[in-house]
Amino acid sequence: MDSLEKLKLNIMEKQYPYFDDEELLQRLELNNGDVEKTSYDCLLIKAETTGLSVSGLTTQDSSSYFKMLASKYVKTNSGVLL
Repeated sequence: MDSLEKLKLNIMEKQYPYFDDEELLQRLELNNGDVEKTSYDCLLIKAETTGLSVSGLTTQDSSSYFKMLASKYVKTNSGVLL
């Protein structure tokens, strides 16, 4: 599995399409090929408020779902303070 395929799997791109391959490759390049960091960034973009309310019809906001997925890819600071 190459980096692009792994990234798509991490961000559930098949189930919730948002990015095209070219944009994902550009984001990977911006993050020096780090799939986990790119996954985090892409999931935060997907986490924009997605709820909608029109004439009494309301759709559920899925932003918290994508934020929960993004939390799996947060790098923890394990450095030592001097």
